[in-house]
Amino acid sequence: MESLAGFLTHIQLQSKHPFELIVVDGGSDDGTWAYLLDWRDGIAIQSDKGRAVQMNRGASVAQGNVLYFVHVDSELPYHFDAQLLAALNKGATAGCFRLAFDSTHFLLRCAARGSRYNHLFCRGGDQSLFVLRTIFDQLEGYDERYLVCEDLNFIKRVLKTSRFTVLPQTLTTSARRFYKNGVTRLLWHFGVIHLLHGLETSPKLLHAYYTKFIK
Repeated sequence: MESLAGFLTHIQLQSKHPFELIVVDGGSDDGTWAYLLDWRDGIAIQSDKGRAVQMNRGASVAQGNVLYFVHVDSELPYHFDAQLLAALNKGATAGCFRLAFDSTHFLLRCAARGSRYNHLFCRGGDQSLFVLRTIFDQLEGYDERYLVCEDLNFIKRVLKTSRFTVLPQTLTTSARRFYKNGVTRLLWHFGVIHLLHGLETSPKLLHAYYTKFIK
């Protein structure tokens, strides 16, 4: 809950223009929903668990013609919204920021460096995602069968029909999960998951692999 409160302050400070802010709680039990009931700076809703479900639920109540999905453990670049609008004005229909970790670990810096390349293997939900509402609706949103790789699956479908843009600004995310699982070990398993997804492995088997090897 504390991380959410900090992020909600952070996103307001990093923005340039007014925007609609929607927070979707996926059934947390840490006091998040109680906090959101008193929050007055945006819209708070609940959904079933699962990021695909949460993001679709948020999109269903959004009023704008551009959707931007971001995790609460992110540190956004200054005036991130202006950067998104500039890209859209140049013809982008969907995209993300480059990634950095809040760690100086050599392997994490190497992994983050790869995020500058516009290839599906270099994508992940931690980079956030912006997309035109028309494209999101055309693709029928996130596939809720995917409990993992929901972002990769969505971007893969975007790439078949639309232009995807990797912005030069950097979003910073927490490395906590890597230290919990072991940096080398988690990078390996994420690589395997990317490969399995690329080989059209079913959502059920992807989730089984994730729950077996990743904490």
